[in-house]
Amino acid sequence: MSFRISYWVLPITSGLIWLATLLALLLHWVVNHDKRRYPSMSPHATIPYISNVGAHELKPLFIVGCVLTTLFLDLSFASDRWLRHRGRLVPNTTRSEKILKGLTIAFAIVGTVGLILLSIFDTWHHKRLHNTFLGLFIGGYILSAVFICWEYRLLRTNHRDYPILRVSFLLKLFFIIIEVALCIAFGVLGRRKNRNAAAIVEWIIAFIFSFYIFSFTVDLWPAVHTKQMIMGEQRTRPGVRVKVRGWVGSRKQDRSHIEMEEATAGRRAEPRTTGV
Repeated sequence: MSFRISYWVLPITSGLIWLATLLALLLHWVVNHDKRRYPSMSPHATIPYISNVGAHELKPLFIVGCVLTTLFLDLSFASDRWLRHRGRLVPNTTRSEKILKGLTIAFAIVGTVGLILLSIFDTWHHKRLHNTFLGLFIGGYILSAVFICWEYRLLRTNHRDYPILRVSFLLKLFFIIIEVALCIAFGVLGRRKNRNAAAIVEWIIAFIFSFYIFSFTVDLWPAVHTKQMIMGEQRTRPGVRVKVRGWVGSRKQDRSHIEMEEATAGRRAEPRTTGV
């Protein structure tokens, strides 16, 4: 019997890895080092940035955590595109929706590159490069969120029978508003040399990012229902291939958006009766 992992597990895995990485860094500073000052911190700062903790003993953990987080998150983006292409989720039917999906994935890759490289080029030895990659990370994922939010807005306009699209749209919109506001606060505090407050804001931004990752579970979860439909039809009619046009958005439509196609070239012809 084959074992398959559901697609919604991907963002859950990514989010848990990111949370575990952040908690490991934070607890390492609080418990193991008793809130010590790192060499990479500013002279008057007492609270480290995430990268200050990740630039020293836990740098290997920081790098691995960033790589695995982005790997599973990008797989979530790819799965969403694949499932919509296959009709397991509400499909992208217009050119605008497909372009927005492509931009979503492209800027997610930019954010991925930024996060991985900022963990490698730490703030202690490569401060300028580190700050550049930090900008790529934050900017890439915020723009990716903007485009996916825009895409879901168009999907909801063309498919109003699917309330899950509204839920996902609002979750992404909430993330954009909160993170942009916090990033502005982070930049202002940094320019004013208020390092401790800026460090606190950075930790908050990072933890909120984990919940943005978890929000993709809402997007991928409906594929579970379309999978069950396919398996049910294949059990009842093993000689038939099932093609799902879109996932079900309400109970009244539990059997809608499904087309049955015979696996053979055509239906069997009914036997003809001949007269004597």
